[in-house]
Amino acid sequence: MKLYNTYSQTLEEFTPIEENKVKMYVCGPTVYDNAHLGHARCYITWDILYRYLKFKGYDVTYCRNVTDVDDKILKKSEMQGKTPDEIAKTYYESFTKSMTDLNNLKPDIEPFATKTLGEMISINKQLIEKGHAYEVNGDVYFRVKSFKNYGKLSKQPLDKLEAGARVEESDIKENPMDFALWKKDEKFGYKSPWGVGRPGWHIECSAMSRKYLGKTIDIHAGGADLIFPHHENEIAQSECANGCQFVKYWLHNGFVTINKEKMSKSLGNFLTIDDILKNYDANTIRLFILTNHYRMPVEFSDEALSSAQAGAKRLYNAVNEARKHVALDDNLNVKETEEGKLFIEAMDEDLNTSKALAVLFDLSNKVNKDATSQNFTTLYKLSAVLGFNFDKKELSQEEMNEKLSTLSNLLGKEVTSMEEVIEMRKQARADKNWDFADKIRASLDEIGILLKDSKEGTTWEVKLLN
Repeated sequence: MKLYNTYSQTLEEFTPIEENKVKMYVCGPTVYDNAHLGHARCYITWDILYRYLKFKGYDVTYCRNVTDVDDKILKKSEMQGKTPDEIAKTYYESFTKSMTDLNNLKPDIEPFATKTLGEMISINKQLIEKGHAYEVNGDVYFRVKSFKNYGKLSKQPLDKLEAGARVEESDIKENPMDFALWKKDEKFGYKSPWGVGRPGWHIECSAMSRKYLGKTIDIHAGGADLIFPHHENEIAQSECANGCQFVKYWLHNGFVTINKEKMSKSLGNFLTIDDILKNYDANTIRLFILTNHYRMPVEFSDEALSSAQAGAKRLYNAVNEARKHVALDDNLNVKETEEGKLFIEAMDEDLNTSKALAVLFDLSNKVNKDATSQNFTTLYKLSAVLGFNFDKKELSQEEMNEKLSTLSNLLGKEVTSMEEVIEMRKQARADKNWDFADKIRASLDEIGILLKDSKEGTTWEVKLLN
């Protein structure tokens, strides 16, 4: 299996530090707003790497942090008149729901920055003792010049970075490039050896990674926008504190763009995951993202999503039709099938998901022509490696109540259960009130409910795909 290492800028054969075990860290969200399509691209990408490594037989420990102390959270708390903790809790819950809705697996470890302050303080003290950091009036800064390899990840020499750095007259730093490890903050801070303050963003990931995965890890992943300065600074502070290599493989995903511009909150051109899911299901979003190689930018458009929707329906229909005739073979080793080998060959090429998708589509054609248990099982299990969900969705009572409320408004008549709706449609058809019967079906379609008529009667299910 080969992965593109941003540090070496080459494809490298993946060999874990400890045989068969993989320690993987992904930079998680700063919880101050709803997650957008750019986040979907990032976390679907690394969800697939996690799934694929497990599929390959590795014992994976996946750690993805939560930044719940940050300038952006403080700013949002002031805007909304809430405490920083309330803001962080609200948007963490929103983020978690978005990840679940996208069918992303939950990481094995999900540490919060505010729960790892002791480890951050410990690393800062080590860096000061070793001469790599210094304290000024309650702030602690990393001495960038003390780390000779600074700039190696982003391929920007230190002298070039220094030349482009902004120098402020009131700057108390020794060097404009020095970055904050600890910030004085008497209003929202925490006790430390340097007074009341809070951690700098970069030190958070170094601390959480070291605490939960160790001093050297196999894979560190995130968006390409984190290469500099975040990941560059992580390398500097971690390697100076620990005296050893921090990460073996650095992996980065490309941006989602709209009109060739990176999608971001700062540019105001972002679409939230919740917004997208109102019109497209998780399988569609996932296929849209996987059609492009993870390192390349992906251009958002309704046309691209509509195309992905058609592809997702094609896979779903093949699976759904086959499951009516044959059962899954739990004993089948799909890695040994012809399609399984082709799938592995594609994914071993730096997660070439577009090639892997081609294998799935060829397999769906085969399933449509010959729905054997082997073909069906192979399609189902390989699709799961890419995170597609073809199982029927179950509604919570809250979701059901919401749908029934919307349906009541659409029909102009209160309904309290799906059984009542089915009976109402049955009566309308008996009365030859075809307009009302059609209205019921159309209204159900609008809220994502599909009716199925058969000799045994009428049943309903939640539409997996819009």
